[in-house]
Amino acid sequence: MAQPVLTVEREIVNMGEVQWQQPKTATFQLKNSGSAPWHLTDVHASCGCTQVSWPREDVAPGETATLQVTFDAKLLGSFQKEIEVYTSASQEPTYLTLQGRVVTELTGDTDNFPIDLGNVRLSTNVIEFDDVNRGDHPEAILQVVNNSRESYKPQLMHLPSFLTARYVPEQLAGGRVGRIHLTLNSERLKDYGLTETTVYLARKLGDKVSSDNEISVSAVLLPSFAGLSAADLAAAPVMQLSQDSLDFTDIGTKKKLTKTILMQNTGLSDLKVSKLQVYGRNLGISLSNRVIQPGKTAKLKVTLQRDLIRKMKHQPRILLITNDPKHPKCVINAKY
Repeated sequence: MAQPVLTVEREIVNMGEVQWQQPKTATFQLKNSGSAPWHLTDVHASCGCTQVSWPREDVAPGETATLQVTFDAKLLGSFQKEIEVYTSASQEPTYLTLQGRVVTELTGDTDNFPIDLGNVRLSTNVIEFDDVNRGDHPEAILQVVNNSRESYKPQLMHLPSFLTARYVPEQLAGGRVGRIHLTLNSERLKDYGLTETTVYLARKLGDKVSSDNEISVSAVLLPSFAGLSAADLAAAPVMQLSQDSLDFTDIGTKKKLTKTILMQNTGLSDLKVSKLQVYGRNLGISLSNRVIQPGKTAKLKVTLQRDLIRKMKHQPRILLITNDPKHPKCVINAKY
């Protein structure tokens, strides 16, 4: 028999900071996961400070109804308001929760969790370990908020051997914020330069990996010049670039656009480019010579394809690792 089924994408919405006496609206997505339509029959808010707007028409199977909740923000301090939702899908009500804090001056706390994964929100989905030396163990902190009523156990999937994760707390109650401490074990990085990987945050038990819950992790391991003498440093190569950034905003309707950077060695010994890499691998690059003699110049050509722009999740960058002791790492930013 056909049955209507109500599924709530997020039972708890944390509005973060709300400006005093400036009403703010949050939305709840109510999906019909069944095989027959249902409709909202009644909605009750726990306080007159909360006004609810909801659709009256039937919600077909696979469709979603949006329930809008506006909080008047007339009183300062933390708040937690309950919304009782009745539908034709069940005789029992569904409870939604609105949380936040009314303040006289915003501090930006509202933007702490911009990555929306449904029942979970993250502070970021990009982790970068820059300028790492062999033997370092830098730590990055990923904040996670549980937007469901049920207890949630954060878990990162597909962790490589050079990353370890610690979860505080290991079990996260509904509406609470936890931390994932991600530590880089630099001894296990295979080579100098850029190492990139992707890990995935499980949003529920048995969750699968997808582009929706992926977290990009990168690390840049620098070569060591600790054993060089004063004479070695004086005779070292010196890299100079004609420019340290690229502008592809003039690509227009072209299928691809190529820019050139000149790399000159103004030092006294050969300049060796041991690594030439792209963050995210979304640019085409070629270098005319990876060993540049003193006084000589090499050409670095960078190509952007227009059909790749929409696939880019991060700002494209190029990484150079050289034997110049003063500039072992160089990052060239590209905008489009």
